[in-house]
Amino acid sequence: MKEISAGGVVYRVRDGVTEVQLIHDRYGKKTVPKGKMEAGETIPQTALREIAEETGIEGRIVAELERVEYEYTHEKHGTIDKEVHYFLVEATGGELLAQIEEISGVAWYEPKEAWKQQKQAGYANNDSVLRKALTLLQIEVD
Repeated sequence: MKEISAGGVVYRVRDGVTEVQLIHDRYGKKTVPKGKMEAGETIPQTALREIAEETGIEGRIVAELERVEYEYTHEKHGTIDKEVHYFLVEATGGELLAQIEEISGVAWYEPKEAWKQQKQAGYANNDSVLRKALTLLQIEVD
């Protein structure tokens, strides 16, 4: 069975300062919003819908960042081939509000702080996703 999800690194520029959004998931990790594709959606539509649902922020896709593939075992369906598409998304509207059923919080961070949070409390497979986003935003991290 194959499962497709999409999401992305959301950023905004306020008063000349770039900020990056991270969510605090229900497992205590810092990550980026993503979720499963629904019938009739394109992958980019899934990414934008999931970002809006999880964080309250509307956006537009600026670039494709990465596709991550892995397997996991589902208790009912057995082995699942998972494919996750990540995009760089510019915030265009909405109000920051965590979807409490799925995540415990969401916040904006200055890019170097977002990178620090990722390295300290993020999923290792998101390192390259965030690094690519920051590179596209012309922000250097160690």
